[in-house]
Amino acid sequence: MRWSIFAALALVVMLTAGAVAQAPPTVNVAAISAERPPQLLSVYGFFTDAGARQPVAGVTPYDLNTPLYSDGALKFRYLYVPPGAQARYNPDGVFDFPVGTVLIKTFAFAADMRRPTENVRFLETRLLIRRADGWIALPYVWNEEQTEARLSPIGAQIPVSFTDEDGDAINLDWAVPNRNQCKGCHDLAGELTPIGPSARNLNLEHMMYGPGRQVAERMLVNQMHDWTVLGILDQAPRDAPRVPQAYDASDGTLEQRARAYLDVNCAHCHNPRGPAHTSGLDLRWSQHEPIQWGVLKRPVAAGRGSAGYEFAIEPGHPERSILLYRMESTDPGVMMPETGRQLIDDRGVALMREWIAEMD
Repeated sequence: MRWSIFAALALVVMLTAGAVAQAPPTVNVAAISAERPPQLLSVYGFFTDAGARQPVAGVTPYDLNTPLYSDGALKFRYLYVPPGAQARYNPDGVFDFPVGTVLIKTFAFAADMRRPTENVRFLETRLLIRRADGWIALPYVWNEEQTEARLSPIGAQIPVSFTDEDGDAINLDWAVPNRNQCKGCHDLAGELTPIGPSARNLNLEHMMYGPGRQVAERMLVNQMHDWTVLGILDQAPRDAPRVPQAYDASDGTLEQRARAYLDVNCAHCHNPRGPAHTSGLDLRWSQHEPIQWGVLKRPVAAGRGSAGYEFAIEPGHPERSILLYRMESTDPGVMMPETGRQLIDDRGVALMREWIAEMD
C-alpha cells in the first residue's frame, strides 16, 4: 500500500514537472520592478533564446517610420506592457506608457551591412523601464559569444569592424552610454523620456502579429491598430499624425521627409523644453514656422560651430548653412548631434543638402 502511495505521488510529480517544462516562457515581472536591476539581460525573460533573437509572448517587435541615426547600426526594437495595462494614445508626443512598461532596443552590425541578415553581431541592448517615479535607462553589453548581455551602468567602449553599405571598411569604438549620458538625449524638461514611440513615428504598415507576437499572416496592417488588437494601446485613430520615411522619395514631399529626419534626430534636444532650447531652434514636426527650423535664423552665439556663416539654414545655399556644416563635421566641438554618432550620416546630409538647395 505504501509503495502505491509513493508511486502515485511520484507520478504526480513527474506529470507536474512535465507540465512545467512545457509551459511557455514568460517575462520576469519581479526583475523589471527590482530596486537593484539584474546583472544579466536573460534574467528578465524577454526572449526564448540566449541570443535574444526570439521574443516571448507579451514582448512585441515594433518599427519606426524614420529612426534615429546611430552610425548606421541595425536596431531591433521591442515593447513590453504589463498584462491588463495599456498605453494611452497621445497625438503629439510619446504615448503615456503604464508603470512596468519596458522599451527594449538592441544595437548591432552585420559583418557586411550590404547583407544585414547575415553574421549579425549584437553590441548592446538598452532598456527603458517605466517606474512609478519615471523612466530609468539600463545598458546591457553583449559578450563575444553572443550568449548573454551584462549590465554596464558606467558604459563601455566596444571595438567594431564592418563593411558599410557602400562597400567601405569601417573601424570604430562603439560607445555604450552610461546611465547619465542616456539622459543627454532623452531629457525633456529634466525628465528622462523616450524619443521614438510617438503616434507620428509608429503610424505605419507592418506585418500583422498574433497573440504570441509572432507574424500571424503574410498581410500588412497598421502598427498602432495592431497594438490595440493586442491590448497594449487604448486607441488608434484613423486621423493619427504620421511622418514619412525620410529616405523614401515616394513617401511625402522633400520638405516633409527632411523635417521627419530633423524631428527624430534633432528635436529631442532642439525644442522649447529640451536641453538645447537656448539655441532658439525648434525642430519638432509640430513646429510650422520656418524660422524656428533655422531658415534665415542667425545663431544665438557665434563661434567655430558656426564656421562664420550667418544662418542656420540659408535657402538655396547648403554650403553656407550652419546646420549642414555641423552635420558634416566629426569634430566633437562642432558636430551635431554632439553624442550618439562618430560617423557622418551621408544619407541624412544628402537629404538636407537637397532640401536646402531647393528652398526659395
